[in-house]
Amino acid sequence: MDAASMAAPALKACQSTLPISHLQRLTSPIPLMSSRVSTKPNRVTLYSSNSSLSCCVPSFPRCSTKPDTSTDSETENTSTPEPNSVSKCQKTSDSETSEGLSSSSQSSSSRGLVFDLGPSNSWDNAEIGSPVVKRFLSDEEERWYMWYYGRSSGNPSSGSIGLAISSNGVHWERGTGPVRSGAEVGLVMNCGKDWWAFDTEGIRPSEVVIMSSSRVRSSSAVYWLYYTGYGSEKTDFKENSLSFSLENPDRYFNSDDVNCENCQNGKISKSLAGLAISQDGRHWARIEGEHHSGALFDVGSEQEWDSAFVSSPQVVFHGNGDLRMYYHSFDVEKGHFAIGIARSRDGIRWVKLGKIMGGGKAGSFDEFGAMNPYVVRKRGNGNYVIAYEGIAADGSRSIGMAVSPDGLKEWVRLQDEAILKPSDKGCWDDMGVGSPCLVEMDTNADEWRLYYRGVGNGGQGGIGMAVSQGKDTTSFTRWTGFHV
Repeated sequence: MDAASMAAPALKACQSTLPISHLQRLTSPIPLMSSRVSTKPNRVTLYSSNSSLSCCVPSFPRCSTKPDTSTDSETENTSTPEPNSVSKCQKTSDSETSEGLSSSSQSSSSRGLVFDLGPSNSWDNAEIGSPVVKRFLSDEEERWYMWYYGRSSGNPSSGSIGLAISSNGVHWERGTGPVRSGAEVGLVMNCGKDWWAFDTEGIRPSEVVIMSSSRVRSSSAVYWLYYTGYGSEKTDFKENSLSFSLENPDRYFNSDDVNCENCQNGKISKSLAGLAISQDGRHWARIEGEHHSGALFDVGSEQEWDSAFVSSPQVVFHGNGDLRMYYHSFDVEKGHFAIGIARSRDGIRWVKLGKIMGGGKAGSFDEFGAMNPYVVRKRGNGNYVIAYEGIAADGSRSIGMAVSPDGLKEWVRLQDEAILKPSDKGCWDDMGVGSPCLVEMDTNADEWRLYYRGVGNGGQGGIGMAVSQGKDTTSFTRWTGFHV
């Protein structure tokens, strides 16, 4: 079957929801695989054909289709064209006022902050993080999408996924509740409702890949969302050498913090990698993987490095029939967080290749390991760069970078120092920075943008942005405003 019917009957026929001006300058569409619907409720099972994906680089559509969603997204089934400005949206923080567009910089305490907690009545008023940022271009305009994790104070035990949009990647428009049409932004995906599922207690986005089929018109594109799901199952864990509490989901709190939530030494939530698809980036249908819980694959055996959990599955296209997934876990035997790789021909069935990065040098910012990887293949030379969250011996978080010629196991840290450290005391991100997301710009400056989760103010978090000095990725400077 083609992309328009790959999730039938969960996905309905195409309705125009994105204007033509949202074309992305990427390559030609790809053939996808045939599908068959699972007998389990509210999920879709995809069974790939013998042919592999010929190209996984997204071809952004001239229109996007809105699926008839399950109860997972809690949205209606109507779709309206997306206007130039999104209705029922709110600016995210004081840093997004018109003054932010002038040459004046942000106050030192909020430097780099581009997306703050939602208002008191919002679905994301308690915690946000895990930004996945995509930039789309046309001859007339640019449009930015950001999928992110959010949690409300009224539902502290679980998190959801939301969508915000922007015209410049700095000033974002958000929604306070669930998306109900193709023109809105806000909450787009809730936890799973099936008792047997792996994602009933929390979900966090890791990557969004946009793919289309050569067997249907180029407007029929499908968004593939790879995400981390957390369930009720706990994993026994005891590691007395850690000076901080190991949590999953990780909330950046040290074990001696009085505000630490769910600090249960020896028990962590078992998380796994999941996949959902959408035809407008807003309404999602889960894809059932090979694991009995619906996840794409299971944790490793007792003696393997990823036996505790699987988290932050980020997927990169390398070539025809060659997709790479980078994810992290905790290597119990080595006593550090680590990043591993898996490969797939169809984006659904994965083969693990093992660990590619573990702890750094003694005393370094990543001595206790690396987590939350984000890999980008450079446009110029085809080399790979990975931004990751490094864990120091005291549990503090910074962002580091490594490079590889082929994206497999030959990874070399760019330098001993972090490319982005927590800010000075009193700033919004003075406790830690992590969950990086890289965007390679195509401006004359050839700069990179680094979106990240920052935590400070007693555990309150936000999403920040830093920029490189041209092509130099050895250090990033927090955004301070547009200079004219």
